[in-house]
Amino acid sequence: MTLRNDDLPGAAALSHAGVMEKIEILRSALRWASRLERADIEKLLRQVTALRDEVMQLSTTERFVTAAAGSAPRKQAAGERRRALLERSFVFEGTFGDNPQLLDALEVAEKAAPTDLPVLIDGESGTGKELMAKVIHANGARSERPYISVNCGAIPENLLESELFGHKKGAFTGAAGDRKGKFESAHHGTIFLDEIGELPLPGQVKLLRVLQSHEIQRVGSDETISVDARIVAATNKNLRQLIEQGTFREDLFYRLSVIHVTLPPLRERRDEIALLLAYFGAEAAENLKRQPLRMTPRLRDFLHAYRYPGNIRELRNLVYRLSCLAGDTADLIHLPHDLRPALASVPEVREETRISMAPGVLGDVKRAASDQAERLFLEQGLREVGGTVAELARRCDINRPYLQMLLKKHGLHSRDFRVARNGGNGSVQEP
Repeated sequence: MTLRNDDLPGAAALSHAGVMEKIEILRSALRWASRLERADIEKLLRQVTALRDEVMQLSTTERFVTAAAGSAPRKQAAGERRRALLERSFVFEGTFGDNPQLLDALEVAEKAAPTDLPVLIDGESGTGKELMAKVIHANGARSERPYISVNCGAIPENLLESELFGHKKGAFTGAAGDRKGKFESAHHGTIFLDEIGELPLPGQVKLLRVLQSHEIQRVGSDETISVDARIVAATNKNLRQLIEQGTFREDLFYRLSVIHVTLPPLRERRDEIALLLAYFGAEAAENLKRQPLRMTPRLRDFLHAYRYPGNIRELRNLVYRLSCLAGDTADLIHLPHDLRPALASVPEVREETRISMAPGVLGDVKRAASDQAERLFLEQGLREVGGTVAELARRCDINRPYLQMLLKKHGLHSRDFRVARNGGNGSVQEP
């Protein structure tokens, strides 16, 4: 099936999403029309809503037919699409690169933002789905209105209806007063339904009813309350598979996915890693009141080559860890132990070997030695400072919490290295 807009020159073909977008733009305009009487506006809104519902009943095949396009778009040079987005006053809190899939998603978000169309965002955990939801909100007509985030997987099933729709005083044990739900709080704004795939089936039925009627009922009340909230949902699950398994409603999926955005994982967006390292490094320095993070070449090479199963969230957490634990310069030793690559083997270090406590030596030893050498270094250092952890941290120019973590890792206790004073002559002896 091909849908056409005969009012346009050449009767350009429109996709289902194009028709829906025009309907929603019209609905938004009518809500704020100042020259119409309220009764006329309500009548037109009902007509447009009915038309939208008719379009939603199109078969799956018809719904996703893409209109015949004109000539292929001109291939843009690297960076041109990203610059064009930013030059159009596109609001984005953070940084992004030139990955074509990501730019596709951002351009779809930019076009969908001014409408009231529901948006479904999917992608692996940590790819920035909530950030994308905020981008859609910030670039739309509701940007000055509330943005309410709901983690559907974190709400117990018996409290779900109360959380989403509110309750009246006395509706259940513990309901000490009237309470607004998330949908009421998001009135005229945007509600972000994160982890929508975790929503139990009874909750899906209630959510579908809200999407259809734009009305809610508080728990314990017969009164209906009109709500006007833009819906943005996100999931890291394959909802089509959940539909086949009978754990997600197909009609709800089509209601939510009028605009469907997929975010690629960070391992497919490697051009962003350097940008994100710099961005989160500056953010961590500001939040932790530290100097900007500096890295050794081999740590930087590791971070650029790592696959990041936790995506952007994992990269951000690594940067904060490095900023917290490292002194002047972060190295592989500051990575979590399960991520740290094997260091080059070195000749065995005998226990009696004394290691100089000159400033800066600890970094050299860590880069060259095995865990055994690291333990020997710490033991020697504790002996020289009489078991005083703060003094050892000062001499080695590392953070005290990180030094304590190293001591715990090797099972070393500072009390075992503390010295005892000889009351007669003030000499110091090992216990």
